[in-house]
Amino acid sequence: MSKAKTAAEKTSAAAGTTFLNGADALKAGFEKAVKSYDTVLGYGKDTAEACMKSATVAGKGIESLNSELYSYSKDAIEESIAAGKAILGSKSIHEAFELQTDYAKSAFESYVGELTKFSDLLTSTTKSSFAPLQGRVQAWVEVVQSARAA
Repeated sequence: MSKAKTAAEKTSAAAGTTFLNGADALKAGFEKAVKSYDTVLGYGKDTAEACMKSATVAGKGIESLNSELYSYSKDAIEESIAAGKAILGSKSIHEAFELQTDYAKSAFESYVGELTKFSDLLTSTTKSSFAPLQGRVQAWVEVVQSARAA
């Protein structure tokens, strides 16, 4: 009977050890999963903050573009009205032609200058809007690599 008792005790001890090892493995796996979840949650929070910053910058840029466009349109209409009055008040066809030519040249130069200004403003707004988002892809790669390594 002693051999059976010893065998039963060995089996019981092995089962206990296996159970404890399994519990430790389960605990370690759970802790790893929680840590990975926290990492992904942190990434999501950082990405949301980056999106908000980007949207804020884009909104301010659009507001600036709108203001510039309104200002240019207002000035162009006022200049057009003034040029029309000057042309209608001219004393000769030659004078009217010169006034019209000067106005056309001035309007074209103003238009090209405003296009350059709009282009520069749009480019800077776009760059500024995407700046907060630039590191998010690299951050995701780091999250995935850290989860894989752990």
